[in-house]
Amino acid sequence: MLDTPTYRPCPACRDTQYRKLVAYSLDPWEVVECASCNFVYLRNPPAYEALEEDFAWEKTYDEKKAADTGSTKFSPLGRKLKEITGLKSRDKHAKFVDWFGAGNVLDIGCGYGNLVQPPMVPFGIELSTGLHERADRNMRARGGYCLHGAGAEAIWEFPEDHFDGVILHSYLEHETDISGVLSGVARALKATGKVFIRVPNFASLNRRVIGANWCGFRYPDHVNYFTLSSLSDVAKRAGFETRLVNAATLPVDDNIHALLYKSAWGQVS
Repeated sequence: MLDTPTYRPCPACRDTQYRKLVAYSLDPWEVVECASCNFVYLRNPPAYEALEEDFAWEKTYDEKKAADTGSTKFSPLGRKLKEITGLKSRDKHAKFVDWFGAGNVLDIGCGYGNLVQPPMVPFGIELSTGLHERADRNMRARGGYCLHGAGAEAIWEFPEDHFDGVILHSYLEHETDISGVLSGVARALKATGKVFIRVPNFASLNRRVIGANWCGFRYPDHVNYFTLSSLSDVAKRAGFETRLVNAATLPVDDNIHALLYKSAWGQVS
């Protein structure tokens, strides 16, 4: 049995005052709302070492998927709106190539390392011991490589101004050190580079209606719960501006899709 994790301040503003969200807390995990900036987060997340093995993504994902029943009440509506607005007409690869070109692209929390495909050159960071070896092998075959470790620590091992794009796909909700990883991304990203982020949407209609059974809750490896406002706030603190990608479907979408760009270099295309 793991020891009780250390309690942390708000990962967005560092305030220590909070309101416990009892309905969303599952013993011993405490989901709270910051009394200062209203950011919602897990107050007592497990250490990185536990996430490498005991709470590795591939284990908790399978467990959550098996347990989910009726937790996506408005997902069919969201999918229909995406079809109407054309958001489902192009795959992720085509969008990434549009945004990042044929340059170096870093996928943090890369899993098996298959998301970044040619003409992009893949690089990755993966905390799970079980996934890292396979990801590194996949990426080296295509000209890049994958580092093993926590994103907020490993990001600093890459050179400055190295990446044309960074992907944080289903990652930032797992990262205890949000400011650390975003600051590192800003350093490693070229001035004209872009960051793609996908995180669960805590403000979704689905969560408001379903409550504690919402598909976005995963204990204890989801440690941050974002709204568009709180995501934009933490991005701004790291020197980024935010452009929402799925604006048309956001109210009924269980996820936020956004692009970040460096504030000093203007709006992304």
